[in-house]
Amino acid sequence: MAKSIGKKKTNATIEPAEDAGTPVAAQSVNAVETISRFTDFDIHLFRQGKHFKLYEKLGSHVMEVNGVVGTYFAVWAPNATYLSVVGNFNGWNHGSHSLAPRWDSSGIWEGWIPNVGVGEVYKYYIISSNGQHLEKSDPFALWCEVAPRTASIVWDTWYEWEDSEWMKVRKEKNKLNAPISVYEVHLGSWQRDPSDPERHLTYKEIAASLVPYVKEMGFTHVELMPIMEHPYAPSWGYQITGYFSCSSRMGTPQELMYLIDQLHQAGIGVYMDWVPSHFPGDAHGLFRFDGTSLYEHEDPRKGYHPDWKSYIFNYGRNEVRSFLISNAIFWLDRYHSDGLRVDAVASMLYLDYSRKHGEWIPNEFGGRENLEAISLLREMNVAVYTEFPDIQTIAEESTAFPGVSRPVFVGGLGFGMKWMMGWMNDTLKYFEKDPSFRKWHQDQLTFSLVYAFSENFMLPFSHDEVVYGKKSLINKMPGDEWQRFANLRLMFTYMFTHPGTKLMFMGGEFGQTSEWNFQQSLDWHLLEHAPHKGIRECVIALNKLYREEPALFDYSFSHDGFEWIDTQDRENSVLVYARKSTDPARNVIVALNLTPVPRKNYRVGVISEGSWQEIFNSDAEAFGGSGIINYDPVTAESHQWHGKAHSLILDLPPLGAVVLKKVAPTRK
Repeated sequence: MAKSIGKKKTNATIEPAEDAGTPVAAQSVNAVETISRFTDFDIHLFRQGKHFKLYEKLGSHVMEVNGVVGTYFAVWAPNATYLSVVGNFNGWNHGSHSLAPRWDSSGIWEGWIPNVGVGEVYKYYIISSNGQHLEKSDPFALWCEVAPRTASIVWDTWYEWEDSEWMKVRKEKNKLNAPISVYEVHLGSWQRDPSDPERHLTYKEIAASLVPYVKEMGFTHVELMPIMEHPYAPSWGYQITGYFSCSSRMGTPQELMYLIDQLHQAGIGVYMDWVPSHFPGDAHGLFRFDGTSLYEHEDPRKGYHPDWKSYIFNYGRNEVRSFLISNAIFWLDRYHSDGLRVDAVASMLYLDYSRKHGEWIPNEFGGRENLEAISLLREMNVAVYTEFPDIQTIAEESTAFPGVSRPVFVGGLGFGMKWMMGWMNDTLKYFEKDPSFRKWHQDQLTFSLVYAFSENFMLPFSHDEVVYGKKSLINKMPGDEWQRFANLRLMFTYMFTHPGTKLMFMGGEFGQTSEWNFQQSLDWHLLEHAPHKGIRECVIALNKLYREEPALFDYSFSHDGFEWIDTQDRENSVLVYARKSTDPARNVIVALNLTPVPRKNYRVGVISEGSWQEIFNSDAEAFGGSGIINYDPVTAESHQWHGKAHSLILDLPPLGAVVLKKVAPTRK
């Protein structure tokens, strides 16, 4: 009699496996029982690339057999000639606990070891068909040792979730016509222990300060930069060795679940970075796992990434497809993630990405598209949205590949959203310019609306823009201190009133002056200074404006939600546009003054008659501005302007933005 323990629920069927014979090296002292968690149907799905919950089968699973607690191990290594489990429990003896290969030629080795339980460290010892002797971490390990140690740890994902209220409503919070404002966080450097800056806070310690902070700031979601296990900290988590393991640097899986649970209970969604594009060549990891190119493509023209000196998954191998899609679903299933931001999608889509002529192989039609990767991404999106229809997948994709955020059934890749990298690059280039030269570059702000609705775009000011000599956001801004902060407030207002969802990397919200450093905490002491407090208050107000004004999110991805009013006043560097709601009475008008010269008595065309009230001004004194505010409602005159039948007179603040809303008529 065998049963699993330590899991909240399982659909596994435990049955005896047919004896495949015991490797000679283990015959003398082998203490492994040959049982299986796999059915024939599991194996069929695995071989077809259609098994999307492999984490329930492969890896280590604590089980009770005939009243004895032990651990079942299963690993895919088709080119091994011998495979055993080694760890502290057997003194790392290569010959004492060998696994048996399944009879069905699936390449899976499995077995149950008594008296091995939660917390035991282990690796797989492999003798390959070419005679190599390897020690590998478990690709499906649920937890790992703290780097630089590399062993896997027997663990489980049991957790008593208390986020049922969030799970009931997250469909509304995640839908494409909801306000989605994302705070991108690197957990290892958001905040460190003040008494010991070298020490990472644990996931539970971070929860105590991160959750109330994000709530106060008004962001609707956080995006966690990769929290999967990675040996090399300077990779920021993007060089993953433990795809099913959260980083042990900050605690246990349950402590990470606690952090996510606390965010959910505070009404904050959680997106996770996911990296199916490449993995590192660490000896204990996936690279040449059984002595052959098992997970990566054998040919370096398809299997080696020249930019990151890492290895590219073999997207055409069915078992690898099962691994990757299972991994995507795992984080949504066991960790209640509300979505996945998929890293480096462009590198997956093109066979010639970062390669010179002759360094890549065309596809079967002679083209540069990676058809196998495209197929995988489509299948992944279909699988995760089928299983979890209330989540979002978001592509970091920087090319003009068509249909990234369009459904698979119309030929798209099936992502919910895509990062708008062109908007980000053009916006930063524009705001870096001295305002006296901006009149010649207005197109850098207006061009985005030419293609803004070709995809479901998210506007990202991400970590990539504040490292490697690019300077922090505040230090990209020109002018003296006052102008730099005014420019940043203006840029953020432009972002929050532009069509699309929003993403801001930590530190930007209070004007972090130094570039991001993954090895230390953000410079929270800056909030002792008024300009930084002002930026923070401005972002709080923008998040509130964004959440409360339907015109800013009803039509985030549709032409119906945007109208240019004026793009022609280059001399004054002023732009005016309208954002529209499903309820016309809630439309808003936005005017940007992109120079430090106040524009008094500036006439603006409006989309309807009546009185208009200023509801946001980035130049407010509370934000550190000069306080040029339009306090009273302004009644539109029957004076044609900007092609509109009605117009009104405003004062536009220096390097400032104003947002106006129609005043509801009073009933008589």
